[in-house]
Amino acid sequence: MKRASWPDVTGSLGPYAAGFRKELTRLGYSVWAASAHMYLMAHLSDWLDEREQGPAGLSSALVDEFLADRRASGHVARLTRQGLAPLLGYLQSLELLPNEAAPGPEGPVGRLLAEFVEHLRTERGLAPRTTAGYLYISTLFLTSSAPEPGAEGCGLQRLGGAEVNAFLLSECARRSVGSANNVATALRTFLRFLHLRGYTAASLAECVPKGAAWRDSGRSKALGPADVALLLASCDRRNGPGRRDFAILTVLARLGLRANEVVCLRLEDLDWRAGELTVMSKGGHRDRLPVPVDVGRAIAEYCRRGRPHNGHRELFLHARAPYGGLSPDAVTKIVRQACRRAGLPPVGAHRLRHTAASDMRRAGAPLSEIGQVLRHKWVVTTALYAKDDLCALACIARPWPGGRP
Repeated sequence: MKRASWPDVTGSLGPYAAGFRKELTRLGYSVWAASAHMYLMAHLSDWLDEREQGPAGLSSALVDEFLADRRASGHVARLTRQGLAPLLGYLQSLELLPNEAAPGPEGPVGRLLAEFVEHLRTERGLAPRTTAGYLYISTLFLTSSAPEPGAEGCGLQRLGGAEVNAFLLSECARRSVGSANNVATALRTFLRFLHLRGYTAASLAECVPKGAAWRDSGRSKALGPADVALLLASCDRRNGPGRRDFAILTVLARLGLRANEVVCLRLEDLDWRAGELTVMSKGGHRDRLPVPVDVGRAIAEYCRRGRPHNGHRELFLHARAPYGGLSPDAVTKIVRQACRRAGLPPVGAHRLRHTAASDMRRAGAPLSEIGQVLRHKWVVTTALYAKDDLCALACIARPWPGGRP
């Protein structure tokens, strides 16, 4: 049987070859795949030496040039940035690559936005994705509505409700109701910050209206028990990826976790003796939930016979190397793939959260307990699921005027 060969990496990347080989093993690459990545490293090192460059000069433009030269020379393997991702990620972890953060606005606008981001992180404690969304809307608002974007303070003392309304009208005209409300929330937060820091004499947050979300229209978008059974049955539990998908779908459908909460689960969050699970909820809160028997069995089966054995502490990992934690988009993709296998219309991971709440309501759980499991802040949010219990609603429904008594 032919054995994999290993190149002699020389040049500017030579001192990091041994560490990169160990990193490939830790990430779970097979011997042959690791050998191919080492040859790619050797080729890149020689290519950099020909141009008298080191890893510190490996900019994004230089990476594109290397890929183009490699493609022109007839190489067919790993011709994309994705193929270079393990090597670039390793060099980035050693802080050898140039810092190429996405350029943002410069001057007074940039300084003001940087101060706003620091406020969101330190004083508000918002998640990175939420912070990025608020920053995007605030950048649009400042660049389009600030009286003097080039002056210190951006002339915000002259900012008024007219500019706020004009911005909202231009943005909301091309958005759905939910997206428009997200814009309003981000803008309201930014305007409060401006008043708090003295950039505006009065708080303009009250100028931002709320969109009509029609929370009380229709029933919850829950899947029926038969559809959930089809989703679970579509997972091939004879292999590791199928056991992982089955465990994720079980957690979503039984505990009602959000996709981001699923990917944040770690091995130490499971207390098997107490039968509890610690969940990182919105705002960084840590909540403990009971683990039903079927959820515990699904997770245990995945950990024993499907989860890769490596140093990663995330509970759910990728099925192929490089093994690492999933993203929220990956969880949504798992749900959509299960829908396709089961012959159901595609739904997102959040639809299973509605399903868990509706199942608890059908089982007779009061809204207060459902709100505790879903970790709702407001009772009105949980009240949505009361509309699914038609028998209970019929008892309190008033007769139609002029109809039969």
